[in-house]
Amino acid sequence: MATLLHIDSSLLPGGASSSRTVTGAFRTAWLAQHPAGTVIYRDLAADPVPHLTAAAHTAGFTDPATRTPEQADAFAARLKLIEELEQADAVLIGAPMYNYTIPSTLKAWLDNVVLFNRTMGENPSAKGTPVTVVASRGGSYAPGTPREPFEYVQNYLTALLSNGLGLDVDFIVPELTLAPQNPAMAELVPLYEASRDRALQDAAGKAKELADRLAA
Repeated sequence: MATLLHIDSSLLPGGASSSRTVTGAFRTAWLAQHPAGTVIYRDLAADPVPHLTAAAHTAGFTDPATRTPEQADAFAARLKLIEELEQADAVLIGAPMYNYTIPSTLKAWLDNVVLFNRTMGENPSAKGTPVTVVASRGGSYAPGTPREPFEYVQNYLTALLSNGLGLDVDFIVPELTLAPQNPAMAELVPLYEASRDRALQDAAGKAKELADRLAA
């Protein structure tokens, strides 16, 4: 049965979070296709993984036989995250934009799973795994907009996940999510609603497409 690795990183809970709403739609559609499948879920806001330490980092290129107890413990926690990525048939990541980039909790997860000569290098261990990233943002940073130069979510994640880890990355981008709360953006609410509805449709469609592909 197929395994989905689902990662949320929004600080906001449930329906208050645009990225969680869309990842939830993806997961619901996925489970409809894989009712007996496995979902590995990590809520990085509620249960953050540790930021990479010197012990966890140096353990990655130290002979296991010579690792210190501190290195061994730190690497064991890191290895669990790496194995979850490697075991997944598909990955779903909620990546809201905070201060132009991803949440620090998601960066910590990424730092843990990037390991040269395993997940990164000539033959990345999760190469080709499909990854769907829900990259929500309060405004618009689309090509041609004034804020395009400040888009450090899709650009960064493409560089790391696709170019670095060899994953097959696709983005769903709900935009203008602050419009309903910000009076100065009131005229943009219809555009926000259209973006939200499109993102929900895309999430359900992408989940079904991946499920069908894995079942073939």
